Amino acid sequence: MHKVKQPLKFSQFGADNGRLVIYFHGAPGAPEECGVFDLDGKSHGLTFICFDRFSVDSSVSGETYYKLLAGEISRKAAGKRVDVIGFSIGAFIALQTCRYMTDGVKSLHLVSAAAPLEAGDYLDAMAGRQVFQLAKTFPALFILLSYWQRLLALFFPDALFRVLFASAAGHDKALTADREFQSSVTQVLRLCFVDRVRGYARDIEAYVHPWETILPDVSVNTHIWHGAEDNWSPKLMADYLKSAIPGCASAKIFNGLSHYSCLYRAVPEICNLLGKA
Repeated sequence: MHKVKQPLKFSQFGADNGRLVIYFHGAPGAPEECGVFDLDGKSHGLTFICFDRFSVDSSVSGETYYKLLAGEISRKAAGKRVDVIGFSIGAFIALQTCRYMTDGVKSLHLVSAAAPLEAGDYLDAMAGRQVFQLAKTFPALFILLSYWQRLLALFFPDALFRVLFASAAGHDKALTADREFQSSVTQVLRLCFVDRVRGYARDIEAYVHPWETILPDVSVNTHIWHGAEDNWSPKLMADYLKSAIPGCASAKIFNGLSHYSCLYRAVPEICNLLGKA
């Protein structure tokens, strides 16, 4: 007897039965990260869905992983076209997944997007360069580091928050002092590392390997949203993605903003754009 495949769990925000928008959270990240779209989603009649992709068995990787995510989105969309938003490394996963959703995507929004490492000399300017370098060069040590982060998330979540945001730049500095931001991100970090560490590691390991060759095939209507002071995904990455994606319709750069502050600033603008479409 064949085991019935269970649908991938997801979190839903915004309007109950609105226009469907699929959100790809960052890495580290969790579906709850999508909660930033809740209020604007409600006011613009948009239903946001974020799949718990880190819960997919870690043995599922590469093209099989992207096809699985595309299949889950198609099942949820039930024949309707969707809008897709990817944040940070979630933008990379969104780009990979959209390749398997022929004519199923209305628009793609890349927020604080991480570009292929091989496309430029980015690593030295990235706050997470040690993590990416380790994942690229010494994957076994990267897994050990991820499990150390899991221990921090489990027993000292505030310390993990401080480690990750020690190099905060631009308006992210002000965000890190905001108690509501601290609380929401700390919760996301716990959800990511405590129960989903192998799923997180899969995304990072996939990201650090070459993938720029997929970009010329991205013909979907694409919008880039990026902070000029971003030191997680440097602005040069946004410039590169704009030039490399044939379907890029716009690129908005927010002066003074960095990684998460760009996401917070882009939320109302994206919702306003989708609400009018």
